[in-house]
Amino acid sequence: MVQKLKIGVVGVGSLGSIHARIFAGLANVELAGICDLDLKRAKKLARSLRCRYFSDYRELFGLVEAASIVVPTKLHYPIARDFLKNNIHLLVEKPFTSTVAEADQLLTLARENKLLLQVGHVERFNAAVLAIKELPGKPMFIECHRLGPFAARVKDVGVVLDLMIHDIDIILNLVNSPVSSIQAVGINVLTDHEDIANARLSFKNGAVANITSSRISPKSMRKIRLFQENSYISLDYEAQEASIYKKQGHKISKRKINIKKERPLQKELRSFAQCVQEKRTPLVSGQEGRDALAVATEILQKIRNVSGPDA
Repeated sequence: MVQKLKIGVVGVGSLGSIHARIFAGLANVELAGICDLDLKRAKKLARSLRCRYFSDYRELFGLVEAASIVVPTKLHYPIARDFLKNNIHLLVEKPFTSTVAEADQLLTLARENKLLLQVGHVERFNAAVLAIKELPGKPMFIECHRLGPFAARVKDVGVVLDLMIHDIDIILNLVNSPVSSIQAVGINVLTDHEDIANARLSFKNGAVANITSSRISPKSMRKIRLFQENSYISLDYEAQEASIYKKQGHKISKRKINIKKERPLQKELRSFAQCVQEKRTPLVSGQEGRDALAVATEILQKIRNVSGPDA
């Protein structure tokens, strides 16, 4: 019988509370404790999940073997650093950290202490994304649209680090070639950060990706299209559906890809626990989270250069 993995969750707001509930329901996991500065909120959730609760994350040291960090981005680095120094495996929500330098320091700590470090790019666990990853072909042009209405709860980052970084991570994984150049534009509409942005990534192997992200659109759209020789793939993240279009003679045929829909977040957290227990490399490693952050950071710099210092 496999011993249950003792896991803690730091930050039980809207997303963190879902992390806690999922971990509490996993057969191979014991939710040992949760933490939030809002002690009243933590206490209420802990009662329903029958676990311990704290307002100081350091109270989890010695109680847990692994933890999920679901706090504002600016707090990812100091909290993750402390957990790694206490030999605790980590899942850190995206974006990995505020800066690439912080990400590099966490990677070094994890490597030195032989700890698993996963970054929460949940779209990689989307059943449709996993399905197209298995298809043959080499995407040479990729087009992404990730649009949705404004969510007031996201205040500490702009649309690039909030939404676009999902597609950056997926594109880097699919193309598997270094980025050679980046062009980007973005504007503030409702917040102090960019609320709509477009980026064009060129890769050393000749592939190109065009990514548009917006959090001021009345309707939600999360789609990616991959164009390659004699075919293209269209994927809907939200519906977890994908179709492949192929050239056959002078006609184009369409085939819907067979996909078994699952809850990506549940799959991600279950995979994290299994990787810790089985000492396996996670699907989205800390290095991959760092690489996506590096591209997103350069996109933000390009946007600032275009907008000017007074933007």
